[in-house]
Amino acid sequence: MSVVLNRDNLVFPSFWKLQAIGWLGLYVLALLGQLPDLVQQPRKAWDITVLFAAWFLASCLLQPICRSLRKRFAPWLLQELSAFGCSAVVGTAASALALTCVWYVRGMHRVNWVDLTSNCMRGIVLLFFWCTLYFSIKQWQQSVQERERLLRAETEARAARLSALRYQLNPHFLFNSMNAVVTLIQEEDVAAAIEMLVQISDLLRTSLDDGLRLEVPLSQEMIFTERYLEIERVRLGERLRVDVEIPPETLEAVVPSLLLQPLVENAVRHGVAPAVEGGRVAIRSELREERLRLVIRNTGMRPGDAAAQRSRASNGIGLANTIERLRGLYGDDHSLVLQWPEEGGCEVTIELPFRRTFTDLRVPACAP
Repeated sequence: MSVVLNRDNLVFPSFWKLQAIGWLGLYVLALLGQLPDLVQQPRKAWDITVLFAAWFLASCLLQPICRSLRKRFAPWLLQELSAFGCSAVVGTAASALALTCVWYVRGMHRVNWVDLTSNCMRGIVLLFFWCTLYFSIKQWQQSVQERERLLRAETEARAARLSALRYQLNPHFLFNSMNAVVTLIQEEDVAAAIEMLVQISDLLRTSLDDGLRLEVPLSQEMIFTERYLEIERVRLGERLRVDVEIPPETLEAVVPSLLLQPLVENAVRHGVAPAVEGGRVAIRSELREERLRLVIRNTGMRPGDAAAQRSRASNGIGLANTIERLRGLYGDDHSLVLQWPEEGGCEVTIELPFRRTFTDLRVPACAP
């Protein structure tokens, strides 16, 4: 199965890019904080630059250490305690080395213990916070990647379920159509049987088209449904009358593929075919407040008739399949209502969110 997610893969910035931007920003803030003193003593800029260069190199040294700590210690507290110890050692060494360079350039031969202690503490704190930030970003990346993996797995499972439901309709439709052909042959209506086989062949070629989406425009769905109705007209002749009211503004609406055909098939099979005089099937669509409303209605027996009650009790695989697919594609953002009017027949009303873009889950081609 091929599953295409209609979204870009999440790409995280590289470690070194974040590292450079973060330390550069902190260095600029430190310069701005010392700006009044820098005007009087420009050499302090050199001191700050050397210190931050040393801390930057120290953070680069800590990166593989922190990565190793994440793999070795699962609990967060152990990671933090270990990171603090490493930051103390590396921060003290980096600060002492930086100040030694500064004092050597200035020609100072005595150690300024106050300056050394304060800068060592600053280096330790900065590097410890850097380690904590590193752990936090890595944990966030891991959680996002895990959510992406779960989402992809759920999407693939949903696509598999929807495609299985969709292909379940093909043998069901084929079984009913072949029964109709057999009936025509038994009635010695060979011409009608041949015409019906040709129509069935065209319809199946469309339904098994390679790369067919789980969703299609309503215009395409209506073409498929009308081809099915042509097959039924061969069998029922003038006993089948069809009314179609599809406004142009609804033709671009996205609907599940093979949404209408099983419902229309139920309407013909349970409403029109059993009646000697035949009946009428009506298909309508309309837009209501960014919702697409589809209505399939057929004439037939009154609700109180025994035959109507049997038909009502057995809704068939088509309706159950449709309910499952709607739930899989739209969750709770849809409705399907069945009604049996007093004047007879059945009415199915479906409401969907009005969209012109597809949920890009492709159904694979049916294997020969």
